[in-house]
Amino acid sequence: MTIYDLALLFTPGMGNATIALLIDAFGSAEAVFRASEVDLRAHISRPAAIGEILAKSGMAAAEREVRYCEKHHIYAIAATDEVYPPLLRECPDRPHVIFVQGNIGALSQPSVAFVGTRGISSYGQVAGQRLVAQLHERVPKVSIVSGLAYGNDENAHRAALEVGATTVAIIANALPEVTPVGNRSLADRILAEGGAIVTEVSSQHKNSGKFFPSRNRIIAGLSSGVVVVESPYEGGSLITADCAFGYGRVVMAVPGRAFDKNSYGSNLLIKQNKAAMVCSGGDIIYELGWDVTKEEEVTFAPTVAPTETLNLQPDERVLLESMQLGEVVEYEALAERTGYLPQKVVSLLMGLELCDAVAILPGRKCERKL
Repeated sequence: MTIYDLALLFTPGMGNATIALLIDAFGSAEAVFRASEVDLRAHISRPAAIGEILAKSGMAAAEREVRYCEKHHIYAIAATDEVYPPLLRECPDRPHVIFVQGNIGALSQPSVAFVGTRGISSYGQVAGQRLVAQLHERVPKVSIVSGLAYGNDENAHRAALEVGATTVAIIANALPEVTPVGNRSLADRILAEGGAIVTEVSSQHKNSGKFFPSRNRIIAGLSSGVVVVESPYEGGSLITADCAFGYGRVVMAVPGRAFDKNSYGSNLLIKQNKAAMVCSGGDIIYELGWDVTKEEEVTFAPTVAPTETLNLQPDERVLLESMQLGEVVEYEALAERTGYLPQKVVSLLMGLELCDAVAILPGRKCERKL
């Protein structure tokens, strides 16, 4: 990257699309600033913008940004640089400059984004963790991309770190700060374990929150596919899915229960044929068309979740572990499996429901959630 790339970024009237047009026309940012007024008029219709380029009005801000990046060990990478993420470069509204801390190489690995609600449920947590683990098992070099927000995003990042996968966080503020500040320790761990943190926001923008929608397009653009784990009717994850759809990326969604508000948006994507339904890491690999060979894929649904972290009585644990995750079972079947009297089964289920381990359903049935 040259200082001219940053100068273009800080030139008044220059949006990402205009910068991309000029770079395509002249070959480099430096060549744009060397162009004559006549040459610039062939590509820009606004006289004020042409005047700003000719006056090099963004150069002082560019010099300040260079010093800031050097001070905070931030890489500024232009779209014309070899290390710029190749998938992101394909996007017509790509940011001309991204700011990165950590492992730049992580941005060019095979990548899958995991997005979803901040109010993630226990089902969404388990689903996201298992999809990440299974995907990494089949594709060890995969990079897990998300937005470092609470809920789904931090769940995806932590799941990647737990299995040794590379993970990349896209944030909506200037580095080296991160938002939310409560995920500072998670961000530090991402950097320490070979991942990266990326933003298009320079130090000369206030952290106003206005960059969250544009942050979502980077998540989509950086990834081969986007998995919506859980999403209500509205939310940033659906914006990301729309961006991915527009970029020609593969959009996928984890199915949820029919009346669960947390899964309304993801179920709707599947219903409208905007997203492929995925229930395992193998499903993601299939939808992406990646050529990966392994003898067998273990699917997400029937695997039993660990219960060690639940504060259960011995009888409660026996009852819970007699069910598979997501399985709907009649009370009578549980009595047969455990040898407990039906009345005891009902009593134990009430305790398990209180700790959100099971859901009580009509018709004397229950579903294991954890």
